[in-house]
Amino acid sequence: MAKGKKTAFFCQSCGYESPKWMGQCPGCREWNTFVEELPAPKISGKTAAGGRQKNGPVTLGQIDIQEDTRQGSGLAELDRVLGGGIVQGSLVLVGGDPGIGKSTLLLQMCRYLSEKKVKVLYISGEESLRQIKLRARRIGDFSDDLLLLCETNLASIEQAVERQRPQVVVIDSIQTMYNEEVSSAPGSVSQVRESTSVLLQIAKGKGVTIFIVGHVTKEGNVAGPRVLEHMVDTVLYFEGDRHASYRILRGVKNRFGSTNEIGVFEMRDTGLEEVKDPSEFLLQGRPQDASGSVVACSMEGTRPILLEIQALVCRTNFGIPRRTAAGTDFNRVNLLMAVLEKRLGLNLANCDAYVNIAGGIKMNEPAIDLGIVLALVSSFQDRPIPDQVMVFGEVGLSGEIRAVGMAEQRVQEAKKLGFQTVILPKVSMKAVEKVKGIRLLGVGSLRELMALRFGA
Repeated sequence: MAKGKKTAFFCQSCGYESPKWMGQCPGCREWNTFVEELPAPKISGKTAAGGRQKNGPVTLGQIDIQEDTRQGSGLAELDRVLGGGIVQGSLVLVGGDPGIGKSTLLLQMCRYLSEKKVKVLYISGEESLRQIKLRARRIGDFSDDLLLLCETNLASIEQAVERQRPQVVVIDSIQTMYNEEVSSAPGSVSQVRESTSVLLQIAKGKGVTIFIVGHVTKEGNVAGPRVLEHMVDTVLYFEGDRHASYRILRGVKNRFGSTNEIGVFEMRDTGLEEVKDPSEFLLQGRPQDASGSVVACSMEGTRPILLEIQALVCRTNFGIPRRTAAGTDFNRVNLLMAVLEKRLGLNLANCDAYVNIAGGIKMNEPAIDLGIVLALVSSFQDRPIPDQVMVFGEVGLSGEIRAVGMAEQRVQEAKKLGFQTVILPKVSMKAVEKVKGIRLLGVGSLRELMALRFGA
């Protein structure tokens, strides 16, 4: 730092500012996250206005909301996660692991929007124009309404937006952008915060929808200060194994819709393909007549998803049994195993237990408790569950089977995929009595479940 200039210390996790270095951040309680940087320059009133119109206060009745305030992206799965489409003037942050498909997803969205005569400006700070074209050739043909720009200077980007007046702007990525008024390097806490602030002023002041690509840390969070997620309107995470074909787009913040919806895509050589029926996709390759395999149903927003829960229970060769959970909460699995020992008398204390949700998907809804329990018991007794059985329900500490929401939608999804029997909480039977053509078995406790399935 230049002599005479005052510096400050910023937390890289949450953006907390301190005049001195501290080992633990008082804001987020993380250790060794403070870095020394120059504080952000003071913004004049003209700059802070960001081009917004200075109007007086109005009532809610005076605000006119047009039906066309949402623009379809051309990708139904993306529209679902956004809450019905792209909101004009919104600022959307898209995060995900390197190579997961963030740029491909946004480039496909730009292709669909440009075909609808929506003017789109794609700004890349990581790839050259030739590299973008090579990637675009795999996706398909693009119209002339898509403009490309390789730039990292926020001042030049602001001028390009003012000159071209696009309706949608994509920034790839925020960690490569820099503001000349901030002396720190691109990707630092100050640069990311101030660059996002400039983009926020452009989006709200000019009514331009801006999509920002953000890198993630090894913990899976968007790199940079936590305040970045508070500034934007919507935060989307692109998840999935790089070596698997499926991808999941999940909304963790949305000011214009629900955060419970997910979008499912499949990565192909021509780009990302939407998966219209994720249940059928996730159940592909399910083993036949294998013990420890159960199909359960989880709700993601308004969408029921059937998934396969696998369990392997075997005698341990060591003094302390090993427990592993992949795709679900490890502590929840231990809790359910304790319930099985206490309420059913199963001797699981000297057994290793491995629970996995097939396909690598992560689900933590309590409705899959019954599936985990059935999979554990099936593997422990080495007795397979019939292939055409689907289960859902929450298991309490007393061994009771508790009701879960949207029971009718879960049963309808099982019926659509050809399942013949559904095991569900007895208290939910009234909610599904309208569904015909499928066998419904209501259970009120684990003892009833054992008597029903295993003849105990």
